[in-house]
Amino acid sequence: MEITYLGHSSFKIKGKTASIITDPYFSESVGFHFPKSQSDIVTVSHNHKDHSASGLVEGDPFVIDFPGEYEIKGTSIFGYPSFHDASSGEKRGNNIIYLIEIENIKICHLGDLGCLPSTKILDEISVADILMIPVGGIMTIGFKEAHEIIKQIEPFVILPMHFKTEDIKQETFSKLSTLDDFLKEMGGENTEKLEKLIITKEKLPEETKIVVLERKS
Repeated sequence: MEITYLGHSSFKIKGKTASIITDPYFSESVGFHFPKSQSDIVTVSHNHKDHSASGLVEGDPFVIDFPGEYEIKGTSIFGYPSFHDASSGEKRGNNIIYLIEIENIKICHLGDLGCLPSTKILDEISVADILMIPVGGIMTIGFKEAHEIIKQIEPFVILPMHFKTEDIKQETFSKLSTLDDFLKEMGGENTEKLEKLIITKEKLPEETKIVVLERKS
């Protein structure tokens, strides 16, 4: 299985029988270009423009934008309702957490999670081998809350997302924390920078590893 980072909260997960893209975005809403992409499945955590540009994904994908259980091309996807803020959705609305099971690996994409998940949902997603987690704060949980969730889930691989970069749209995202803020919070240990993550169940690390993926242009 291969995972590439498309930027912001968007990843492409490519397995032998199916490919999935998470949270595709409109380039004008984020500030950098969404790369030309094709996929069988698209997951959308919420309907904000920096997470819901499913129409840009080629290949006539099956779009999932509602909580529930899905089985598509040998891939199981579970969507769990959550909130985009710490006020039960009153400020920014709802969010969907996705647990994706592909090639015996469980991948959790937290979307724009704005608060700690309920105990019930934490129990459901604690099986995740790979965790895609927002770390920038302001619109989502910040790096300290991310650290707390990581300690509870204990994934093998952490893929940080939704953080401030030099080329992100500053008028919208200037107050977000940077990736370095998160890495410092995590102690800066066991971190690897990769162009893409190629992984199998047998090759999952024994200890939790942070993988910083280079954004595909």
